[in-house]
Amino acid sequence: MESGTPGGSGPAEPGPRLRGLGGALQAQAQAEGGCCAPAVAAVLPAGGSGERMGVPTPKQFCPILERPLISYTLQALERVRWIKDIVVAVTGGNMEAMKGIIQRYQHKRISLVEAGVTRHRSIFNGLKALAESQPNSRLSRPEVVIIHDAVRPFVEEDVLLKVVTAAKEHGAAGAIRPLVSTVISPSSDGCLDHSLDRTKHRASEMPQAFLFDVIYEAYQQCSDYDLEFGTECLQLALKYCHVKAKLVEGSPDLWKVTYKRDLYAAESIIKERISQQMCVVMDTKEDEEHVGRCLEEMLKNELNHVKVMSGRDLQQVILEQCYNFVCVNVMTSDFEKTQKLLNVLDESNLSILYPVVVISVHFLDNKSIPFGRKMEDLMQIKELAREVKKRNILLCGLLIYYPQDEQKLQESLRQGATIIATLIKERDSGLIGQLLIA
Repeated sequence: MESGTPGGSGPAEPGPRLRGLGGALQAQAQAEGGCCAPAVAAVLPAGGSGERMGVPTPKQFCPILERPLISYTLQALERVRWIKDIVVAVTGGNMEAMKGIIQRYQHKRISLVEAGVTRHRSIFNGLKALAESQPNSRLSRPEVVIIHDAVRPFVEEDVLLKVVTAAKEHGAAGAIRPLVSTVISPSSDGCLDHSLDRTKHRASEMPQAFLFDVIYEAYQQCSDYDLEFGTECLQLALKYCHVKAKLVEGSPDLWKVTYKRDLYAAESIIKERISQQMCVVMDTKEDEEHVGRCLEEMLKNELNHVKVMSGRDLQQVILEQCYNFVCVNVMTSDFEKTQKLLNVLDESNLSILYPVVVISVHFLDNKSIPFGRKMEDLMQIKELAREVKKRNILLCGLLIYYPQDEQKLQESLRQGATIIATLIKERDSGLIGQLLIA
């Protein structure tokens, strides 16, 4: 068994964080007369070949925004602090690749085991790693174990808490969702035999959770047929341990990346999540009136769905998991302010998990600087953008014409705000180093 636990502080994560849920298990344990919350571990089978996706790379390793899908799932579990260990079952051929993912994206509490030839065999290998003491292993037998798919990256802490709490009470629990399509049974000649009442049935989803002794005993008793062809863990607990699982209503984002089109859907969701806020950094004093302030106000007015923050305290903004920055250069025609911002971002390790978008905004006033000279100064953005792309920072330039006519200025600022919003939402690497004009 291999383990990966790189040190150092991990990068920030986007989206809302559910706070206090870790204490919910603790509170429940105390209410029941116990002194501590149950030890919880997770097992992720990740040995699939991605045959249904029709791509040569197993789907769990397919890139989304240049980062493997499984890394997003690990991140979702890692940020749940009460999950003590995460065991990932991967094939021998992908073991080194998985170690590289753990190291590159600074994943923690991860241990690797060799996957089996089927899903159930992979899960069984993960359970055995938790149950059996191994030399140099930091794993310990948990009270409750979560089983989750490596290709379900959007699981939230509240769902994990619900299934773990239910499993502690009932022995087993699993997330379910309403059926989208009616299930029918064909006859041997290919005709309709009968259909099921969709309102009386549910789709079994992940995560699922079990008292460890229940599910481990079930797997130890499994027939070869179950291990070879079975897919439902809850059924094993029922069949071999007579434990009826508590069914927990899951959220719509528990869907599984199965087909190639699902990769695009997952990418769209991730882009949406990390585009909810932007930070505006300026090279002038806070109370100083200038065209840059007008742009900031335009961004706030035009982008109702985006939180626009001031970059007075960049470290705090980074801690708030902002992945979008607009650097407004008013006093200078070069990239001095933008370069300082890039240096801060580089030191923060913010771009390890997600690409950070930086838009360097410049204003053109023909009365002060000739157009040709201004453009010549700004063309260095291409070289600068190529350099920071190595650190997963997407740099673009925006030049806003600064006419004296108030109406035209407002139109330019509004167009600039639209361009900024599009660059942030699309995160198109093909626009890196481009100088756009509003």
